[in-house]
Amino acid sequence: MKHLSLLAAGLLVSLGALAGAADNVTVQEPYVRLAPPNAPATGAFMVIKNNGDKDVKVVKASNPASKVTELHNHINEGGVMKMRPVQAIDVKAKGEAVLKPGSLHVMLIDLKGPMKEGDSVPITLTFDDGSSKQVDAKVVRPTANPMPAPMEHKH
Repeated sequence: MKHLSLLAAGLLVSLGALAGAADNVTVQEPYVRLAPPNAPATGAFMVIKNNGDKDVKVVKASNPASKVTELHNHINEGGVMKMRPVQAIDVKAKGEAVLKPGSLHVMLIDLKGPMKEGDSVPITLTFDDGSSKQVDAKVVRPTANPMPAPMEHKH
C-alpha cells in the first residue's frame, strides 16, 4: 500500500509539472493566414500572455494540418528580410509575445491539404517546462495592405 501511495504522489507531482507554465499562459487572437491555392506553407499568429511570475519559453508548436511546424522570426540580413527558425519564443513574466506577420510566428510547412476560410486549426504550444496548451486558430483571409494616399504635387 505504501508503494501505491508513493506511486500516486509521484504521478501527481508529474502531472503538476506538466500543468506548469501552460496554466499561467493565455493566448489571444490566434489565427492562421489562408494560404493561396497550392501554397506549401502558411503562418499562424497570436498574442501569448504570461500571467505568471516566471519567464517561460515556447519551445515547440504542432498541428495536424501540416507535416512540419516551426517557430520562426523575420530578420533583416544585409538589408534583405529573411525568415529563420528560432529555438524558442520568450514570454517574460507578466508580459507577452506578439506573433505577427513580419515578426515572430508559427510556420505550418508542407500543408496536408487546402484550408478554407473559417476552418479551425488546433495548434499545440509546448513550453520549456514540458507543459502544453492547445489553441484553436481560425483560418482567415489576409487583409490587403491599404495603399498609401496619392501624393499631391503642387508647383
